Amino acid sequence: MIHRIRAGSSLCTSIVLGGLLAAPGLALGGEEEAAGHDHCHPASSAPARAEAAPAPDAAPARYVRSERSYAVPDVTLVDEHEGKVRLAELLSGDAPVMVNFVFTTCRAICPVMSRIFASVQKELGREAGTVKLVSISIDPEQDTPERLRAYAARFGAQPGWRFLTGSVRDVEAVERAFDAYRGDKMNHQPLTLLRRSRAGPWIRIEGFASPADLAREYQKVAMR
Repeated sequence: MIHRIRAGSSLCTSIVLGGLLAAPGLALGGEEEAAGHDHCHPASSAPARAEAAPAPDAAPARYVRSERSYAVPDVTLVDEHEGKVRLAELLSGDAPVMVNFVFTTCRAICPVMSRIFASVQKELGREAGTVKLVSISIDPEQDTPERLRAYAARFGAQPGWRFLTGSVRDVEAVERAFDAYRGDKMNHQPLTLLRRSRAGPWIRIEGFASPADLAREYQKVAMR
């Protein structure tokens, strides 16, 4: 059973993982099972307007949705093809974008988040080509472009989904800018950030939103 998640309450990874791993298309096997850093941490403080996003079938929410304003740091990262990427430029265009944070040796949260992104590309159908998906490694010392390419292939990443790494200092600056920095990589939490365009606010989704959830969140901001 998954209990409703409210702002300020504990975000219990093991509980939510249990539900998502049983979902069609998101089952993990072997070393990808949720046996790595299975943990519970307090959710970061959210503004007063944060609310549990309702599921269409009235089931308990798996995530907390809030609107935020973030200043994207002007750092240069490196993608899985060893190309230099100015993050502020990548995330500040007029195209919709979804961002998450992962690392390639993660065995609990990241495989689920990455399978969700892979399924989102399918869920969006024809619109998938207009939405930029960006996964930023929080273990840049280990996650080289070569490792990110292998990770992307492992999850069947399609065009439009980019994987970024960089210096420890630059990656930490990005995490702090999005209130995602938790010190050690083992303490990170499931987080997805969505924005329709540079003119709109960031939608912060804390917890495990399903591919259908993220597609609906995208449709919400797309209609604004």
